[in-house]
Amino acid sequence: MPGEMRSKRQEPTLDELKLALRNTGLRSTAPRLAVLRQLLHAKNPVSHGELVDALAHHGMDRATVYRNLLDLTDVGLLARNDLGDHVWRFELRQNPINKSAESKHPHFTCVDCGAVSCLPDVQVKVSSGRRSPRAVTQRKIEVQLRGRCDSCA
Repeated sequence: MPGEMRSKRQEPTLDELKLALRNTGLRSTAPRLAVLRQLLHAKNPVSHGELVDALAHHGMDRATVYRNLLDLTDVGLLARNDLGDHVWRFELRQNPINKSAESKHPHFTCVDCGAVSCLPDVQVKVSSGRRSPRAVTQRKIEVQLRGRCDSCA
């Protein structure tokens, strides 16, 4: 669920988040902080629509949320992925405070209900062959697994 707390992550203070934004060259605004905080609490990648719903109590409209998602993605704080269903989902690319804690991991999408899960503890080995695209040999790829989740199986 988008609002579930991530385990084993201590939440940065407001001052730390403001500093992290300024260090990327972005101004520290209330909408950016709200989007960042919501994504800090998200257990799985979150769509724009889910974020709009979650941040409605802040009075932010769809365009404001989207602009801030793009800004945070452009500076490298967020990853934007299409997991095969033509819906962009956003998640923290790195901890805004500890940039060395970048999190690259595969995702699982249920082919029946569409639920998306992060798989941080799953390792997938990709080997390049003679005719592999350059992206594979340079390890500039994303791994996405599809199947039936436990609830749908």
